[in-house]
This record gives sequence, C-alpha cells and structure tokens, in this order.
Amino acid sequence: NMWNHPITVDNLKRLRDIAGYHVVAPGVGYLACRWVGAGRLAEPADIVGAAACLRTPQDLAGKRVVVSSGPTHEALDPARYLANRSSGKMGIAMAHAAHRRGAAVTLVLGPTGQPVPAGITVVAVESALQMAQAVEQAAASADVVVMAAAVADFRAATIAPQKLKRSSLGATPTLALRANPDILAGLGAARQKAKAQRPLLVGFAAETENVLAYARDKLVRKQIDVIVANDVSQADAGFAVDTNRVIVIDADHAVHVPFGTKAEVAHRVWDALLPRLNHAPVGKKANGAGAKPAKNARRKGKR
Repeated sequence: NMWNHPITVDNLKRLRDIAGYHVVAPGVGYLACRWVGAGRLAEPADIVGAAACLRTPQDLAGKRVVVSSGPTHEALDPARYLANRSSGKMGIAMAHAAHRRGAAVTLVLGPTGQPVPAGITVVAVESALQMAQAVEQAAASADVVVMAAAVADFRAATIAPQKLKRSSLGATPTLALRANPDILAGLGAARQKAKAQRPLLVGFAAETENVLAYARDKLVRKQIDVIVANDVSQADAGFAVDTNRVIVIDADHAVHVPFGTKAEVAHRVWDALLPRLNHAPVGKKANGAGAKPAKNARRKGKR
C-alpha cells in the first residue's frame, strides 16, 4: 500500500524524470504490515545488478533478444523422464549479459534450479515441444535468437499414463522414441522462406570431438548465421561448471574466446556478435576494420 500510494508513485516519477535517478523496484512478498505485495527491500544481488547495468556500455539498447537455456525433460511416465546434463548456466549468462548491455531479454528456460537475474522475462518450459512453441512465439518480434538450450533430440513415442513397473517391463525393456523438432533449423528455414534478414540466428554446439567440423556442419545445415562451439568433454568447460571456452563461428570466420567464467565468456560472445547486429561478419568491426581478438575486446570496467 505504501509503494502504490499516489504520493509515493508521483515522487518516484519526479525522481526519475526530473532528477535522473534510477530506481530498483522492491521485492514482492509478505510485508511487515501483514499485506502481501510489492514493498520488500530488493535483494542485494538485484541492487548490485542494477548498479552494474549503469556501469556497462549499453551497446544492445533497443535490441530484443531471445535466449533459450537449460535442458528439456521428455516424460516417459508420471515419474520418469529423458534428460541431459545441461545446467542452463551458459544460457542464463548469455541472457544476463544481454540485459546488462541494455537489451530487452526473453529467456525460454527449461527445468533448472539456477537463479535468474531480475529484469529478464522468463518463460518456463519443460519439454522440447513446449520450448519450440515458446521460442517461435518470442522470435517473431526478436532481433536475435540465441539457442543455448540443450534440447532433447528424441522423446518417448508414447507416454505411459501410470508409472511403469519394473516387473512389467521384463529384463531388457525396449523404449520406442520419436524425433523432436529441430527448433533452430525450423527458425532458419522459416527465415529463408520469408527471405528475411532478422532475427539473427545463433546456435550453440556442444561437442566432444571434431568441434570445428561438426559446428560448421550445423551452421550450414540449420541455415543460421553464427554458431558457438565448445568441447564439453573438457572438465572445466563442459556441463554444470562455472567456466567455459568457446569458438564463435560464422561462414568465414572463427573467433576463439579464451577460458573464463561463463559470465565473462558470455560478454565476449556478445562482443563477437555485436558487429553482426550491425550487419558486419563475425571477426570484423561494423566499419569493416579487422576486429581485435575476443580476449582484447572487453570494455573498461570490471564485470
């Protein structure tokens, strides 16, 4: 009630519009006055994040970014599902970095326990079919789509309505699968059919061998602009860890992003993607001059 009081609303508007202050919205929950609503002190991490945005160049301001992240869970029965090792950390880092740089970000997030920073619109999904629907809907108004999610390639042909009993399956049960839609390839085909240049389509390729070759094959086959490849067989750059190293690849260039935290790597990936948003290839500045390696592309100020 205090936060929504007309005098408070008017004073905050004056602070924003006249004095140029930036306001971190309060948390929502149970309040001292025994009401439930907006009025709690914002979480310290959200306050720090808002301050960090003010210290970060807003080179994605005005851009609408869609990021998919996390695994998908493909149900076998009410108790079991098929999944993969993705934690969602890299995709969330990509979404967070884009938000800090001024973009309006929609994060389509599979089942994961990772926290999501404030200011990002989250669409929670579980299965590949749900993720496909959410991404396609969000992509319709996006400038760039980053498919960082580890989407299951297959789902059960039939989902059992009741929990499957081990005793009824036999010693060597057989599981019938059917293919899930390739979300990124679908976006590439739709854009090709429409003869459009947007959204910029960015894929992720988690490989365990022949990383460059397999990534380039996916780039062509899915009809996308850029693919970010990494070797997930490495203990410090695979699933569920806080560090990574990747290669940002387009049709003509490959930018090696050195080892760092996933937050640092995410910013360096956006550094490499930024020229493409300004209609220049990866590895080139928007004015056509050769870009510096990604490790030298960080802006002033500690992230």
